[in-house]
Order: sequence, then structure tokens, then C-alpha cells
Amino acid sequence: MPTPHIRPARLDDEEALGLLDRAAWSPLHAVLPEPKPPYPPFFNERHAPEDCLVAEVGDRLAGYVHLGFPTPVDAGRHVRQIQGLAVGEHARGRGVGRALVRAAVDEARRRGARRITLRVLAHNVPARGLYESEGFVVEGILPEEFLLDGKYVDDVLMGRSL
Repeated sequence: MPTPHIRPARLDDEEALGLLDRAAWSPLHAVLPEPKPPYPPFFNERHAPEDCLVAEVGDRLAGYVHLGFPTPVDAGRHVRQIQGLAVGEHARGRGVGRALVRAAVDEARRRGARRITLRVLAHNVPARGLYESEGFVVEGILPEEFLLDGKYVDDVLMGRSL
């Protein structure tokens, strides 16, 4: 598989990103129920195209990462947060997720951030391994934060300096 090309999202990516997001839905990482029609727009007041990076492999969309602010106050503007990352089934295990995490770190740094954080479900072992291999460390755990499919799941807070 060729190296993924990472670029800023465009408004005309919305339909493809919505399809990828719904196809990538999994109880491994989702705390909301599986999406059903009518589907909400992919871009919204919380995540605009300029807050999203996409990965392309060839001419096919392979994944995305959302960057946002973990706390909506001026005192926290030096921190960015990964607020969503998805890789299409066809591109998993091929470095797309890693390329997106690295691009998010670079973009956060470019925007003047000093730190980058994320939240990941404790049972999402593949994602946690990826984040740890990219320098993120566990900074806190919210025990039994979510009840998913009849089981309590911890929410793991991770971060790193830039």
C-alpha cells in the first residue's frame, strides 16, 4: 500500500467522511449508539473542515483525525485534543492511523499548542498501543465512566508535550 497523503479536509469531503465515519463505527471506540438515518452532518459547530485532517491512499479517502480544544476557555488555548480518529477498513494495519496521529501532533504544534491530549476507552487496546508508541502517556483514568453493552468501561486520558 502506498504511503498515505495527509491534507486538510475540505467541505466537499463531507459525504465521503460521513460514510467512512459510519462504516468505522465500533463498540471498541464509540460511546454513542451506532448511527441510524437521518445522519447528522459530519462537519458541525464543534468540528469544522479546518479542524480535520484526512488521509488519502491513492484517490481513496482512508481516514481522518479531528483536532479541537479540550476546554473552551482562553486559559486552555495552548492545548489541543484529538477528538476523533477513524481509519477505513480497507486501510487498517497499513500505517494510516499512525500517519494521522503524527499529522495531528504536527498540526497542533504548528497552531502554537504546547500539549496535545486525547481520551480513549480502556478496552481499545490497539488505539492505546498506537498512542503510547507515539509518545502519549496515561495522565488519568475515569473508572467505569461508560456503560457500554452492559459492561462498565474506563475512560483513559492520555497526553504529551509538544
